[in-house]
Amino acid sequence: MKRATVLTAILALAISSIAVSMAAGQATTAIADKPALLTSIGQSADLEMVKVLLGRGKIPFTADPLVKASGLPGTAKTLILSVGGSSKGLGAAGISSEDEITRTKALVKRAKELGMKIIVIHVGGEARRGALSDAFIELCVPAGDLVIVVADGDKDGLFVKLASPTGIPVVKVEKITAAGAPLAAAFK
Repeated sequence: MKRATVLTAILALAISSIAVSMAAGQATTAIADKPALLTSIGQSADLEMVKVLLGRGKIPFTADPLVKASGLPGTAKTLILSVGGSSKGLGAAGISSEDEITRTKALVKRAKELGMKIIVIHVGGEARRGALSDAFIELCVPAGDLVIVVADGDKDGLFVKLASPTGIPVVKVEKITAAGAPLAAAFK
């Protein structure tokens, strides 16, 4: 009986890995329209890295780390959520994690109402994980149309677990600079 349980667990893990690989292949399909609006969810410095990736990919965008739902859509057709919690960043912005969660929920709801595509990106890796970031990740990933994550940031499989029920493509990359290719390929 114990052996059957172990085999079932191994099979489930293998299927999950195949699903992620398949999703990575699907992610090269352009799903998003230009221009994009980039915001920070959790107020980490990772937003700056995503700006660089968008610039290198020649994706027109504006960045507003504190944009509110009332600021959508502006000229943006796609919302990019750079997810990574930073207590220092939240403090500098003068907001609490609860305020950030409230802003995030309203922002995602409004983007969905407007039919905007949502790209969730986590480039902070393992160092940018923990209870604070995970709260934001758990809000954003299920709302995304595409998730891009530096692989060591998903060692525990949280991103895949959150995306799998609805088939959201998850693209794992080995390093931050590699996130630029699937990000650029996501745009029409």
